[in-house]
Order: sequence, then structure tokens, then C-alpha cells
Amino acid sequence: MTLNVELARRNMIAQQVRPWDVLDERVLNVLSAMRREDFVAAATRNLAFADLCLPLGHGEVMMKPVVEGRVLQAVDPQPGESVLEIGSGSGFLTACLARLAGEVFGIEQHADFAAAANARLDAAGIANARIETAEAVHGYTPKRQFDVMVVTGAVYELPQHWFGWIKPGGRIFAIAGQSPAQCATLYTQAEGGAWSATTLFETDLAYLRNAEPPQRFSL
Repeated sequence: MTLNVELARRNMIAQQVRPWDVLDERVLNVLSAMRREDFVAAATRNLAFADLCLPLGHGEVMMKPVVEGRVLQAVDPQPGESVLEIGSGSGFLTACLARLAGEVFGIEQHADFAAAANARLDAAGIANARIETAEAVHGYTPKRQFDVMVVTGAVYELPQHWFGWIKPGGRIFAIAGQSPAQCATLYTQAEGGAWSATTLFETDLAYLRNAEPPQRFSL
């Protein structure tokens, strides 16, 4: 059983993550070391390493391993940096971010998800990450700024007030645009405070609550 799990983990890295241009050794090492199978629902444990979005409940899904790898590589969290994660879900990406960064603060709208994810983080021995329950678009304001923000649900467009949550020179990863052709985008702040956006790849995820496209009425 243990051998099969480790083989599946190695195959996930070699056959899915690396071929999708995830070549950062720090990212590959953390994906290899983190027990993804401990962060999925019991009913889908046998699919923990599959190239699939796995259902979590509440209509939410866990991102594919390849997407998680691209997220981690894009934001490149450093040991002294702080990360704000919007939509912590199962806590797996939270755990990976915590291994790469100095600290991670997660926001999750579903209280049962937050409780379960915190328990998984504790079981994995991760002490530099914690998840709170809040709605991130209209119902939350941080008391500090962060070096990095990672948004794991889609937004039609990035709320402008989110940019104020990031320290000068920081970066934001978000999946933005109109489904089914949303764009994973890295927003970076240059000297002087101007933001630029770099499109990384196309994907399609469920929207965060209150971040859906505006309703359009026609006669």
C-alpha cells in the first residue's frame, strides 16, 4: 500500500506536474513531500494523485496537481514572506505554501472546511499556517498587509480593494475572467506602485462568492 502511494506520488510529479512546465525544484520537492492523500475527501482518496479536480463539498473542488504546481511556481513564496490565501479548501495548497513561505493566513467561507483544514495542518505538523472563516470579497478586511496573495477560486475581475492588502512590490495570483475561458494571472507591483498583469494559462474554476460575472439583462 505504501509503495503504491509513493509510486503514484512520483508519477504525479513526473507525468503531470513536470510536463506542465513546473520545473522549480523547491516546488517539486514540496509537492513530493506533502501527503496530498491526507488532504482529500475519504471518498476520493484513491484519486488523490489523478489529473482531476476533486470534489470537496459545497460545490467546491480541489485544484488539479498541475495547477497547484503552477500556482506555487508563479508566486514563488520565499521563507521570510507572508502569504494570504483566499479560499483554502482542503488545506493542501495552504500546507505547500507554508513549507515555502514564512507564514500563511487562509480565508475560507465554509466553516466546516476551515475546521477540517486546520486539523489537517496540525496533523501534518505545520505550525506557520492558520485558516479563518470569512467571505473574502465583501466580508473581510485584513489587519495587515501581505507579501503574496493566492486566490484559489475564480473572480470575474479582481476586486480593487484587494490590491491594498499587498505590500509594495508584492504579487497576487488569481484566476480571472469569463468562464469557460478564464485566465490564471500573476499581478505584480513594480517600483512606484504600478501593477502589471501576466497571463500564465487558461483554466476554468467555480467563482468565489460575490466575485461572479455581473448579470446581463436583455429585452
